Amino acid sequence: MQASSTMNRLTLLDFNSLRSQFEGELYFDDSTIHKAQKAIYATDASVYQEMPLAVTLPKTTDDIKKLIRFANDHKVTLIPRAAGTSLAGQVVGNGIVVDISKHFGAIIEVNKDEKWVRVQPGVIRDDLNKFLAPYGLLFGPETSTASRAMIGGMIGNNSCGLHSITWGTTRDHLLEVKAILADGSDVSFSNQKTTDYQKKLAATGEAGPREKAIYAGMWGILSNPVDQALIKKQFAKPTVTRRNSGYALDALVNHFENDNINLCNLIAGSEGTLCFVTEAKIALVDVPPASVGVVCIHTHSLAEALHANRVAMQYHPKASELVDKYIMNFTKNHTVYSQNRFFMQADPAALLMVEFWGDTEDDVKIQAERLISDLQNENLGYAYPLLFGADANKAWDIRKAGLGLIRNLPGDTQPVNLIEDCAVAVEDLPAYIEELEVLLKQHGLHASYYAHAGAGELHVEPMINLKTSEGKKQFREVLADTAKLVKKYNGALSGEHGDGRLRGEFIPFMMGEEVYQLFGQVKRIWDPDGIFNANKIVNTPPMNEFLRYEQDQEKAAFPTLFDFTKEEGILRLAEKCSGSGDCRKTELTGGTMCPSYMATRKERDTTRARANILRQYLTERSSPEFSPAKESVTQDMVKEVLDLCLSCKGCKSECPSSVDVGKMKAEFTQQYYQTHAVPLRSKLIAHFSKQMKLASIAPWAFNAVFGTEAIRKIANRVVGFHPERSMPLLHNTTLRQWYDKRSKKAPQPDAVTDKKVYLFCDEFTNYNDVEVGTKAIRLLEKLGYEVIIPVHVESARSYLSKGLVKEAQKLATQNVQLLKDLITSDAPLVGIEPSAILSFRDEYIDLVPGDLKDAARRISENTLLFEEFIAREIDAKRIKKDSFTKEERLIKLHGHCHQKALSTLTAPKMALSLPENYRVQLIPSGCCGMAGSFGYEEEHFEVSMKIGELVLFPTVRQQPEEVIIAAPGTSCRHQIKDGTGRKALHPAEILWDALI
Repeated sequence: MQASSTMNRLTLLDFNSLRSQFEGELYFDDSTIHKAQKAIYATDASVYQEMPLAVTLPKTTDDIKKLIRFANDHKVTLIPRAAGTSLAGQVVGNGIVVDISKHFGAIIEVNKDEKWVRVQPGVIRDDLNKFLAPYGLLFGPETSTASRAMIGGMIGNNSCGLHSITWGTTRDHLLEVKAILADGSDVSFSNQKTTDYQKKLAATGEAGPREKAIYAGMWGILSNPVDQALIKKQFAKPTVTRRNSGYALDALVNHFENDNINLCNLIAGSEGTLCFVTEAKIALVDVPPASVGVVCIHTHSLAEALHANRVAMQYHPKASELVDKYIMNFTKNHTVYSQNRFFMQADPAALLMVEFWGDTEDDVKIQAERLISDLQNENLGYAYPLLFGADANKAWDIRKAGLGLIRNLPGDTQPVNLIEDCAVAVEDLPAYIEELEVLLKQHGLHASYYAHAGAGELHVEPMINLKTSEGKKQFREVLADTAKLVKKYNGALSGEHGDGRLRGEFIPFMMGEEVYQLFGQVKRIWDPDGIFNANKIVNTPPMNEFLRYEQDQEKAAFPTLFDFTKEEGILRLAEKCSGSGDCRKTELTGGTMCPSYMATRKERDTTRARANILRQYLTERSSPEFSPAKESVTQDMVKEVLDLCLSCKGCKSECPSSVDVGKMKAEFTQQYYQTHAVPLRSKLIAHFSKQMKLASIAPWAFNAVFGTEAIRKIANRVVGFHPERSMPLLHNTTLRQWYDKRSKKAPQPDAVTDKKVYLFCDEFTNYNDVEVGTKAIRLLEKLGYEVIIPVHVESARSYLSKGLVKEAQKLATQNVQLLKDLITSDAPLVGIEPSAILSFRDEYIDLVPGDLKDAARRISENTLLFEEFIAREIDAKRIKKDSFTKEERLIKLHGHCHQKALSTLTAPKMALSLPENYRVQLIPSGCCGMAGSFGYEEEHFEVSMKIGELVLFPTVRQQPEEVIIAAPGTSCRHQIKDGTGRKALHPAEILWDALI
């Protein structure tokens, strides 16, 4: 059924009627928020884009049943969606998207003895395994997206991942499914003996008509010798372990011959086209033994790595994964992944990562040494580092980030998901890849190669420009030619990523028309009216329709204030988002990106959604048909989706593609203000420094207003701040005034030195955190440094936070001009507040005019956070422990978001560990939730506090009073105070208090 054929029959009245009965969220009309929601669900991690009819976030199974009735009544299709990381367009279509990721995340039951767990489909794989850790069990299938991939999506795609040679696929672990059928009836499927199945088939009154039809229809196929023979002949050969094309009739036939039928085998890999899964019982495995080691085999060529894989498989490893040079090159300058290259020697053309398990490291070493000896005897590889623990995890992170990393390729020619999921038998892999390389060269293309060598499947992603007609032609031709090659080796066109909109069209060629007709029969047996994810697996439209790029287009958008040259423009930066969903992290996964999503669990609050809405807007804006009226509407949609972006900068470092949404948000907001008035509250926040300067004339008056609860609540409401949010008060002097008064006196004895430091007197420390500033200065002087506050202006952080980039640009230019002749490696610029000082490393370089860029870079190279400076001097042995107390203290450290994204928490940990008996433990928190003014704003207060409650607040509340809470950021310290009642200290305060 073509879902779009009856769309025009639906009216707003129909949807309003549904909404009146619906407990969850439903977006369908042309209002800004509804249009924005539909736009962000128009894509997944594939190259496809199609606006859905509506988007729903059902809250209960009753909601799902109502949707099924609605779909039946109006002849539309429902598109089940979990994390939306599908690479073949499985969750893209002109139907009603049903997102189960927010409300269907319950872990229902665990049976440790029988090793199974019962879950709802929205449970995240890695989060599930954290929950199962105390039981000594885990769910095995491990995709590279396991930190956000959900069990429902893994069932839909029959996911497996990098340990598939050990743990198999999701199908292998799926014991039982509870689902809702196309007629709205509940059903449960599990393994049955064929005799029991026949009894159920003959029984009357125990099942509804659709369930009976399914039992009868599937029995008709499975018991038919002609169909059995056809299925055995046409599916991939048995040694191809990754096989996910079409419906898994081969798995059913194999079990049928062993006197078993479990229709769960069919549901796994069915891409949500047969029923709506609401609960799954899945088998678990024991956690790996204590020691896990990875041999990283460095090779001179891809072919050499594949032959090394052939040797490695003889030693029965737990995983054997390949990463090629193309991907590794993208790690060299990446903020995070460059640090993961520590084990690499020289410049390998490919890495083969082979994992072994053992009870002890010696057990692993013995296995590894045997393999290495054999490889050396065959002259395969030139280096073989063996990694354990955290080191091994860092290496694996490079492999897992492959999809996102290669999106950093400059230009419009980009890696495409096309033939990345083709699988052959392991013994055929070297020959298949050799032929595939020739095939791609014939098309004038090169590709990246990575992933599951041990399972006979490399993710091969050719570089194609889909913005051109020639690229679209290559897109189709390459898949058609590769299908012939895969068929030659009797492999599977899809190993784990599924058919979706990408490969479904080629199923008849791969398996023959007769098998394809069986697939159509299966679809009609289960879902005769096509209400479940229509046009996937069967009746798939041509694979080159509904691509993200529908026409040749320029990269035009608008002249920007930020310099986007290195990103090739703001549109190209938005396009770098691969859709891999790394931003859909939870607090259990860890990291900073994306704090608002962690709190709301809504797709609209992900980095991916923001990048997608910006991409769509910027693409449309370059179209000749784009009118000013349309721009106004589209801008409002973008503004809506960007609203909960905290500009934490987590995406700049944690997104494998480095999609800096904070930078794009600031630029977009400035462009928005070209045609819209700047809100009063935004002006007040941006001009924070000017206001504080005025208020500091009579700080007692300011403090009387904002230090008195009743008056503060009124004042907060007037400016649009939440009444429950306390406000930072003013010191009785400013830091500059304090410093200037001291400078008029004789120099401090311990400050007479040739060790010079320029202290950046940021606006927050200058007015509100004066005590932190004075202690920082006095500490540095006690340690033998001359501290100079140079002439400079404010940091521009408050302007950047509200998108007033023009004003920020003026301040950045002034600061670079004032400081360019002062700052050197011997006389660095040191800052106390991370968000202020780190703007020299981040935004300033992209804001100043061309003739100041070199100066801005020089300053940035010699700009240090206070803790970084202390750590540097410790390393240089210019600061020693004997200046500090030997008292034992425990410090819990929460890092500032910008510090995590643009620096490291290693420095503050080292600095705070300077006193001999000070123990520093990092709080595994992401963003605190304050984010400058964000947490003050009335409409954001609730989300701000939810973010704090994820990890930070509970951790702080658990600490005894004697534990020191450290937080370098002024916003973080204030958030901790409001959320827990505890006072957090800046590292400078802690070290000053520790001096002897």
